[in-house]
Amino acid sequence: MPELPDVEVYLDALRRYVVGRTLRGFRLGSPFVLRTVAPQPADAVGRDIVSVSRIGKRVVIAFDDDLWFVIHLMIAGRLRWRKPGAGLPGRRGLAAFDFDDGTLLLTEEGRKKRASLHVVGSREDLDALDPGGVDVADLSSEVFATILRRDNRTLKRALTDPHIFSGIGNAYSDEILHHARMSPFRRTRQLSEAELETIRRSTLHVLADWTERIRDEVGDGFPEKVTAFRDGMAVHGRYGQPCPVCGSPVQRIVYAENEANYCASCQTGGKMLADRSLSRLLKDDWPKTLEELEAKIGVRS
Repeated sequence: MPELPDVEVYLDALRRYVVGRTLRGFRLGSPFVLRTVAPQPADAVGRDIVSVSRIGKRVVIAFDDDLWFVIHLMIAGRLRWRKPGAGLPGRRGLAAFDFDDGTLLLTEEGRKKRASLHVVGSREDLDALDPGGVDVADLSSEVFATILRRDNRTLKRALTDPHIFSGIGNAYSDEILHHARMSPFRRTRQLSEAELETIRRSTLHVLADWTERIRDEVGDGFPEKVTAFRDGMAVHGRYGQPCPVCGSPVQRIVYAENEANYCASCQTGGKMLADRSLSRLLKDDWPKTLEELEAKIGVRS
C-alpha cells in the first residue's frame, strides 16, 4: 500500500501535471471503484483543478466550486500518467481522467478490487472520510507521547492505526521500529519518556528520508515504481537477509494479510517473536532465540 512518502511524491507530480488544468473527460473502467452516488464524476468535467492534498493515505483532488475526488489506492492501486486519450488497461483499468495534454489512469493489480474513488460535494462529506490520524511532523514531543500512550497497544499496531497517525503503514512502521531499535510488540504504556522521544524522532527521520529518496528517484517525472518493497530498506521485505546494522538474519511474523519484519539482535535482545497461532502450533518447538533458530537450521541441513 502506498504510504506517506509515496503519496507525497504522487502529490508533487499531480501538482506539476494537473493543478490549474481543466478535466476534459472521465471514463469509468470498473463500477466497483466508485463508492458514491452523487455527485457523479461527470460533474467534474469542465472544471479546473485548484489543488491536491492528502487525507492520511488518500489522494484528494480539489476542483473549483466545491467538488472533490478522493482516491484511496489501498494495496495495489496506482496512478499513472499517459498520453492524451490513453486506453484503460484491461482488467487493471479502474478509471481515466482526461486532460488536454495527457490522461491520468487509476489502475489496480490483482483481482481484489479495493481501491476506491469517492466524489464529494461538501466540506462535511470530505471531512467524513478522514479517519482522524495526525501527522507526526505536526506534533510536539509532549503531544506525541500523550497520543501514543492513550491506549496500551503494541507499537506496530499503534503506528499503523489510521485513527492515531496519518500515512504510516506496514512498510514504514517496520523501518521506524528498526531505526528506533524497538520491538514491534513493545507496549506503548511501557515506554519511558526517552523511548517515546526515540520513536518520535525515528518516525520523523524515516518518513522524511524516504520521501526525499523517492523524490530524487522520480525527479520531474511521474512516479512509476510505487512499491512497499524498496532497495535500501533495512528490514521490510528482507526476511532472511542480513540486517544492515548487525548482519543477523531479518525475521518476520505474518498475520492476516500483514507482516512485521524485524531484527532480533537490534530490536528484541535476540529474542524470537511469534504470533499466538504460530506459538500454539509449534509449542516447545518454537525457537526462543537466534541461537536456537540457528541450531534448528543446522540440524535440518
